[in-house]
This record gives sequence, structure tokens and C-alpha cells, in this order.
Amino acid sequence: MPDGPINVDDPRVILPSKTRAMSDMEAMIFHFKQVMEGVKAPVGEAYVGIENPKGELGTYLVSDGTAKPVRWRIRPPSFINLSALPKMAEGHLLSDLIAINASVDIVMGEVDR
Repeated sequence: MPDGPINVDDPRVILPSKTRAMSDMEAMIFHFKQVMEGVKAPVGEAYVGIENPKGELGTYLVSDGTAKPVRWRIRPPSFINLSALPKMAEGHLLSDLIAINASVDIVMGEVDR
């Protein structure tokens, strides 16, 4: 990884350092406002797919320009992997379904929501 700063230089989206927030009243107020109100996202929608050990973890966000999203959905990889189960189980016995399910490593808690 190259040397250099890891944070953005925009004070509207970065919290002040802890030492500055504990010693400067304005920095503490700004820290409190950032945590309570959040960052205002631009108007529009965005989908981001993140590589995950079990597949793609999808995040969909719709913003109206305020700090609270209008819609925010997370598509877990197990939800998509479960849809392939009937095709993989075709022609096999019911007892084979346990081994097929384990090979895909589906987390039912992700699928249930």
C-alpha cells in the first residue's frame, strides 16, 4: 500500500481527532453533530457489490439528499446461492440435499430476513 493519508481532507465527513474533540469545544460539538445527524449523501441511488467469501454482498441505497436514506437494502450472498439449490439437487436423493446445502455453505439467517 502506498504511503500517504488514509482519510479524506473534507472536514464535513471526517470526525475530528479524539484529542482535539476532548480539548476543543467546537470540535466536540462538531463530533456530536456528525455522529447524531450523519453525513448527507447526494441525491440519487447507488448499488455497490462487495466481494465476500461466500459470494457478492450487494448494498443498494436511495438518497433524497438528507442524512437518512430513503431506501437501503442489503442482498446477502446466501440468498442468491440458495436459488441454485434446486438445480444442483436435481436427480439426487433427498438425503443428498444436506451435503449439497453444506457444499454451498448457505447461512439461513441471511436468507430469512
